[in-house]
Amino acid sequence: MPSEFELIRTYFSRPTPQAVLGPGDDCALLAPSAGSELAITTDMLVEGTHFLADTDPWQLGWKALAVNLSDLAAMGAKPRWALLAGSLPEVRAAWLASFAEGVFACASRYAVDLVGGDTTRGPLNLCFTVLGEVPVGTALRRDRALSGDDIWVSGWPGLAALGLAELQGRTRLPEALAKRCLAALQRPIPRVELGLELRRRGLANAAIDVSDGLLADLGHVLERSAVAAEVFAGRLPLRSAGADPLLARQCQLAGGDDYELVFSALPARRVELAALAAELDLPLWRIGRMVGAAESRLTLLDENGDEMAVDSRGYDHFG
Repeated sequence: MPSEFELIRTYFSRPTPQAVLGPGDDCALLAPSAGSELAITTDMLVEGTHFLADTDPWQLGWKALAVNLSDLAAMGAKPRWALLAGSLPEVRAAWLASFAEGVFACASRYAVDLVGGDTTRGPLNLCFTVLGEVPVGTALRRDRALSGDDIWVSGWPGLAALGLAELQGRTRLPEALAKRCLAALQRPIPRVELGLELRRRGLANAAIDVSDGLLADLGHVLERSAVAAEVFAGRLPLRSAGADPLLARQCQLAGGDDYELVFSALPARRVELAALAAELDLPLWRIGRMVGAAESRLTLLDENGDEMAVDSRGYDHFG
């Protein structure tokens, strides 16, 4: 059986051109660009909680890094470096090789260097820490939404949660839809380019990524910005023909695992945002508005403007 260090050398050592010193010492040495602040985040994926035991290792490798890059996207930060800590119940060469290829496929796509980490024996648990950079004072934050802002969401929220429902046997989707939903769940696309352009062009006032559910994550923006919001359910995009409509709507509102961006912007920026959507080939949907204080209340409205009851706003790790 390979030692810890042989395992790292075999599967996780690649060139790190963005680092002063990469893996192999007690610490990596990194040099941020002049005039930049570091954006740092960490997320773990635990077998049985965040992914199923039979998840394809390549897709798991991609997703484990991608969900962290989504946090950088929400801040408008450019990804630079990553560290991976993980516990493994056993060393399975084929599984590790495929997992590592998924990690490095995502790292290559977003120009990220893997500069260190740690491994140990234990239940399967994968934890990335990623570092990005953003010009001083320009990061997108949760606490900058303004009363009167439009609320926007990117992409196709809800597909990942529908994919999980399919895997868990809670629904049966048409084949083409199931394929789209499983791809959204297993290989999420962090909206790095969108976050960078929102920040560079000054288009967004506040932003967050959707990991636990659209309403739940938007609620964090409301709390931090001390504003209230109205969300119009009829403006949410539907790309789930063939699915149970009630389940599809629940997945949109509270399913999570989308890693789309929700952001607020002044109404005067609508034309620019439409142009950005076309430029990135990424749909952006204007789904509501910030309406002032009122204890950070989020109101969900139907097509007639009537208030809708909300059974769940999103996933709670300890709920």
